[in-house]
Amino acid sequence: MKNSRVQQKQNQRTECLVTQTRFSENFIGFSILVAVIVWTVWLILTGPNRAFSNLIANWEAAVTMVFGSIVAGGTSMGGGAVAFPVFTKVLQVPPQEAKVFSLAIQSVGMSAATFAIVAMGTRVEWRFVRWASLGGVLGIIVGDVLLAPVLPPTFVKMFFTMVVSSFGVVLLALNRTKRKRNLDIFWWGKWERLFCLIVGLFGGIMGGLVGSGMDILGFSVMILLFNLSEKCSTPTSVILMAINAVAGFILHKFFIGDFVEPVLDYWLAAVPVVVVGAPAGAIICSLLNQTTVVRILHCLILIELVSSLVLIPLNVTLICFSVLIFALFCLIYYWVYLMGKKRSRLTEKFTWQTRQI
Repeated sequence: MKNSRVQQKQNQRTECLVTQTRFSENFIGFSILVAVIVWTVWLILTGPNRAFSNLIANWEAAVTMVFGSIVAGGTSMGGGAVAFPVFTKVLQVPPQEAKVFSLAIQSVGMSAATFAIVAMGTRVEWRFVRWASLGGVLGIIVGDVLLAPVLPPTFVKMFFTMVVSSFGVVLLALNRTKRKRNLDIFWWGKWERLFCLIVGLFGGIMGGLVGSGMDILGFSVMILLFNLSEKCSTPTSVILMAINAVAGFILHKFFIGDFVEPVLDYWLAAVPVVVVGAPAGAIICSLLNQTTVVRILHCLILIELVSSLVLIPLNVTLICFSVLIFALFCLIYYWVYLMGKKRSRLTEKFTWQTRQI
């Protein structure tokens, strides 16, 4: 009996490995096609001489997005979660330029990842995408046009750090909590649509301030409130961030008009990198277990927090602002978690009653 169970587990692991291998082969083939198309357009529009000379001149942006695109492709944190802090704290790029770059480069990398997700038939919660994206378009306008011009650069930097740090608390709590995950949202009505709209609004405001955040906020809500599995929440958050980034890029390019040098040069240097790094990140993370991925994210968040505390000049007002933002997001996440537990109990009760009938 024991030997049969061991054999059954071994067969399941072998079947899982074969499935992952086939998925990786198809995914790699499609990703190579997308990369070749993007590289061809990049060379034609930029010109070979300017393209490669600009890549050498702005190698820091390209190297940053090697890591940023890998994180974006394999986790619920977009490339902007790496680009914004590195640009503002290491490369000393103004937060406004770093934000515009983050949105512009994610409009390429996350869109390429979106095409791959759709082409491979990956499970996505499209209802969440539709309603959160509606709020996100409005939110990014509010964040970009109304809030970003009045907030000091140091406050914008710390705002990003505190949001990411609160997300780290969520990951830590989720890693310690064992709950059965769903592959779609069980209950869907007016309240759910309204809540997704509000989530998208706040995610868009965060994107308008720092060029990232819609994916982090959307992922957290899908996990905490709707009890979705990571296999569904992660690709859904990628598509959310792609739509938000494209909306932000259009806003800056055609309406605000600040997608100009040097942001344009950073973007042109990073474009050929992200279309390779994002699919590579998805493949790498698919080969790692969930605990390892979470540990990597925690390390990145810890680096972000420590670097902010060391490199950003702090004063009493900034410290109070940071503590307030961190506490606010932690409280919001906790409230969403409690609502999610209530929804899970109702779902289990409904399922049990249905089986009895």
